[in-house]
Amino acid sequence: MPTHSPEPADSLAGSGAPPGSAWEVFGVFLRLGLSAFGGPVAHLGYFRAEFVQRRRWLDDAAYSDLVALCQFLPGPASSQVGMALGLGRAGWRGALAAWLGFTLPSACALILFALGVQRWTGLATSGAVHGLKIAAVAVVAQAVLGMGRSLCPDWPRAGLAVVAALIVLAVPSAGAQWLAWGLGALVGWRVLALPAPAPAPHRDGGLGRRGGAWLLLLFATLLVLLPLLAAFTGSTWVRAVAVVYQAGALVFGGGHVVLPLLQAGVVAPGWIDNASFVAGYGAAQAVPGPLFTFAAYLGAAMPAVLGGGWAGGLALLLAIFAPAALLVLGALPFWASLCQHGAVRRALAGVNAAVVGVLGAALYDPVWTSAIQSRGDVALALGVFGLLLHGRCPPVLAVGLAALGGWWLAGR
Repeated sequence: MPTHSPEPADSLAGSGAPPGSAWEVFGVFLRLGLSAFGGPVAHLGYFRAEFVQRRRWLDDAAYSDLVALCQFLPGPASSQVGMALGLGRAGWRGALAAWLGFTLPSACALILFALGVQRWTGLATSGAVHGLKIAAVAVVAQAVLGMGRSLCPDWPRAGLAVVAALIVLAVPSAGAQWLAWGLGALVGWRVLALPAPAPAPHRDGGLGRRGGAWLLLLFATLLVLLPLLAAFTGSTWVRAVAVVYQAGALVFGGGHVVLPLLQAGVVAPGWIDNASFVAGYGAAQAVPGPLFTFAAYLGAAMPAVLGGGWAGGLALLLAIFAPAALLVLGALPFWASLCQHGAVRRALAGVNAAVVGVLGAALYDPVWTSAIQSRGDVALALGVFGLLLHGRCPPVLAVGLAALGGWWLAGR
């Protein structure tokens, strides 16, 4: 290790010509997209090692500030951090290059999986695919436990999580999820007491407030306009894009939380059956990169909606990540002042508590109800859960073992 002090790293607030090229950004993020297993928390660790410690694109203070912003916003936090890093390094082309490099490997793998399920119809009902569904039970259970510990550290927030779960279980619909999150925001704003945040330096990624405001306006316009356009035209593909855009726009808490929203949006209309939905979600655990690429599987597996295949998969991939990009790039110029407002922070803490409850409800339905059919399934789910929680087993290995276990159980 060198003993001299490192030179100052580039910050996100740089001006003038971008300090790097889009191809450089794409190459680095492509390598991460091919190797970054373990979910968003692990991704953020990989990013810090790569961009703070190894490449010194920014310093620890700038990186921590950026992570805090992306945790505050709805959407896939690790992907949003990646976009912002690309923006700071190579401008708009860098943001796009970072997203493409980090996202395409897992998206392509899931589209291929969807095409394989369609081509070989027995694959969807095979023991190995059933093992993927069981793996999803263990993965979501681990997510509920981990998020509960960090997002519900006191009785008011634990109570909010329980109430949110009861609401969603009593009325299984997307509207009930919005109600649970709205209740969480209201109770958090009025009831919770949080410590004052540390002052945050101003970093905007080279964007001015006017540019950020235009991006946020576009985000809100699409959020309102797409459902209205779907209702006006009666177009199934516009409705599908609207459902997935809403899921990407309004989900707090990371990739696992998008599961109940997408399930309500695509299974309820009959675009895909519950078994195929959960099988795809299980497969999404076995690939690197962001979990939001599950939308690519859905688009490829719904030929009656978007034509299926590569076109459908890529369409829904763009739909679910578009709000994440607009939000993080638009919010960067305003973050330093916004995060100091106590009301905003309290409301977000309440929403995060409700998120835990909504995800807990999804653990039961559809994940558990569609995957667990026998005592052997319960035993396999518990075994995978133990490997993930106590064995520090990489998720890709745990999912692979679950697929082998499901194949073995089917052949007994």
